Amino acid sequence: MQTKKIHVKRGDIVFVTTGKDRNKTGKLLKVDAGKNGVIVEGVNVVKRHNRARGNQPGGIVEKEALVHLSNVMLFCAKCQKPVRAKISVLEDGKKVRLCKKCGESFDN
Repeated sequence: MQTKKIHVKRGDIVFVTTGKDRNKTGKLLKVDAGKNGVIVEGVNVVKRHNRARGNQPGGIVEKEALVHLSNVMLFCAKCQKPVRAKISVLEDGKKVRLCKKCGESFDN
């Protein structure tokens, strides 16, 4: 089976391009490759009703839901814009993601 190409990693700052939370930025909390989705902090917040179980109380909980992978872009801190990334190989053979506009590295 072929692996899916994912342009973002957990911990990246991303920009939401479409949907009800368009133009919002947030930190990437989780990447779900099987569903082609990501969970972004503070974006696509939904309410879930939880039943009381054992010593946990029931109630309405707000949490982030999946955003499709195609609806997010990397956000460059130097450019202050959403950008595409290019992959460059360093002298030691390590691959890094760079901003296409300014050349800033996303991998520390």
